[in-house]
Amino acid sequence: MRPLIMDFGGDKAVHNVGYQFMFGPAIMVNPVYTYKARNREVYFPKQTTNGQLTNCTWYDFFSGTVASEGGETKLVDAPYEHIPIYVRAGSIIPFGPAIEYTQQKKAENIRLFIYQGADGKFNLYEDEGTNYGYEAGRYANIPISYNDATQTLTIGEREGKFPGMLEGRKFTIVVCSKNHAQGYDPEAKGKEVTYNGKRIEVKL
Repeated sequence: MRPLIMDFGGDKAVHNVGYQFMFGPAIMVNPVYTYKARNREVYFPKQTTNGQLTNCTWYDFFSGTVASEGGETKLVDAPYEHIPIYVRAGSIIPFGPAIEYTQQKKAENIRLFIYQGADGKFNLYEDEGTNYGYEAGRYANIPISYNDATQTLTIGEREGKFPGMLEGRKFTIVVCSKNHAQGYDPEAKGKEVTYNGKRIEVKL
């Protein structure tokens, strides 16, 4: 977790935003801190590109619709069920199976939510999950990148290994775009690809 100024320092409007924060590089969290409130003001930052302040597309995490192009404050709904959460364009967010402890189930099927509108990168890290084997180099990384101009997702060659590692798995690629709203859904349909550790490219 980190304040907005660490990701959007070029946007002076974030300097005094004290009740919003980034969870990783993709997700902007906006807590509701007023008793019985059912809405709140949210500032949507702009981003710095090549030294210039530019628009930044923000998607509503729950509906998948575009909430803002950045640089504005909006009064947004904050229903009882959830707080307002937004995802910036170019984000790649993986979702594995629901588990209660690390050894319950292996992530044989991972859903990759791709938020179009900008290039994106993500590094999928895995280890045994039950010990300190990673300190001895027992872990693996899968680099994932998205090219918005060609609408191509690249799942790179796996680097590293560890005991019990899945040699192959299925990725379900779920796209959210300005023309196709896709809110969070653990059963969302998408393009399915089989991955065995070798680099693959997927046209979205």
